[in-house]
Amino acid sequence: MQILQVEGSLTCTYRIEGLKYSTFRVVRDELGKRMVATDPVGAREGNWVFVVSGSAARYAAGDFEILTDLTIGGIIDYWPDTE
Repeated sequence: MQILQVEGSLTCTYRIEGLKYSTFRVVRDELGKRMVATDPVGAREGNWVFVVSGSAARYAAGDFEILTDLTIGGIIDYWPDTE
């Protein structure tokens, strides 16, 4: 799992059947690298989220038939500053 920040939404008018009705979010890591994740939890721009990847992402999406390798598993409300 990784902790990433939601940068915004991604709209796809046409998609393969394997992505079904998925909602997509653009997320970025601490270095600014952007990735796209399916979002079954309703994250908003600016939210910090944890994501699951690989085959676990398909389970986290709520439907094993959705072809994803990055899924938002939850929105982080708080974590203690460890620095």
